[in-house]
Amino acid sequence: MSDIASWLGAEAEDLLTHECRGIAKEQLHLPGADFVDRVMMDSDRTPAVLRGMQTLFDHGRLGGTGYLSILPVDQGIEHSAGASFAPNPIYFDPANIVELAIEGGCNAVASTLGGLSSVARRYAHRIPMMLKLNHNETLTYPALYDQTLFAEVDQAFDMGCVAVGATIYFGSPESRRQIEEISAAFERAHELGMVTVLWAYLRNPGFKHEGTDYHVASDLTSQAVHLAATLKADIVKQKLPENNDGYRKIGFGNTHEKVYSELTSDHPIDLARYQVANAYMGRAGLINSGGASSGEGDLTQAVRTAVINKRAGGMGLISGRKAFQKPMREGVALLNAIQDVYLAPDVTIA
Repeated sequence: MSDIASWLGAEAEDLLTHECRGIAKEQLHLPGADFVDRVMMDSDRTPAVLRGMQTLFDHGRLGGTGYLSILPVDQGIEHSAGASFAPNPIYFDPANIVELAIEGGCNAVASTLGGLSSVARRYAHRIPMMLKLNHNETLTYPALYDQTLFAEVDQAFDMGCVAVGATIYFGSPESRRQIEEISAAFERAHELGMVTVLWAYLRNPGFKHEGTDYHVASDLTSQAVHLAATLKADIVKQKLPENNDGYRKIGFGNTHEKVYSELTSDHPIDLARYQVANAYMGRAGLINSGGASSGEGDLTQAVRTAVINKRAGGMGLISGRKAFQKPMREGVALLNAIQDVYLAPDVTIA
């Protein structure tokens, strides 16, 4: 706990002692060693899906806790291979990506069709693999922001993946097509016994309003989380909220005054708690994004995000660039620091 407090610095007391009053922790379906039996057993998931989820929970340093630490590396497509791997060229080789996840004690590694398939026979039995089905490729000029299917669910199954992941850009003109594509893909994944994970991101130029970026507003990101749960995502990945009141500031959609006056506050844990509430009160696990690498402050930011996610009632963290854009030893240390938050009994649910 002392290390966690020191990493949080001046925010330590506020983040470690805050109590949520809008949505009480007693209302949530919290992560735990018995999550599959206690929560997922109520759903229509097949025994194979339940087994897949338990496989994720049982692997790595967080095995047996009900929390997840996942290494995702699909940035070679999303940001170009050069932009992603030039800081540490060993990760042009997908084997080193998987080795980082193993050495870092992660529950799973998520990557691309080509990346995972190139090393699947060596690693599928050593660490749970998650195939990312779609991507926004960045070679199109002028730039085009759309998620395109690069893989089929059956390919993930054939190479031994435990889970599939996908992104939907909610709010974008292409989102309705993406919803249809991923709904069908997730249904097929569940038929084959694989866990489904949705990157529930927002994308619309109108969400930046009067100098504020509401792509990270709690009310808007939480609605994206709710849509992800509606699509039967077993786990929802979302960016940590940084502000609120996107609906009213932008002037669209539907909301309610109590969202802002009672259910949330300006505290970061309360903003994240609202995301958990929209994930069917935790029936779909909320994992927050580790975000981009900014250099020396990465470890502090990663620990801060993990503390907020855990205390809000979330299920873990998915952190890529902060880990793989460093020497492997430093990347392992960062992943372990994140996991230490979820292993720390003194970091409680707010």
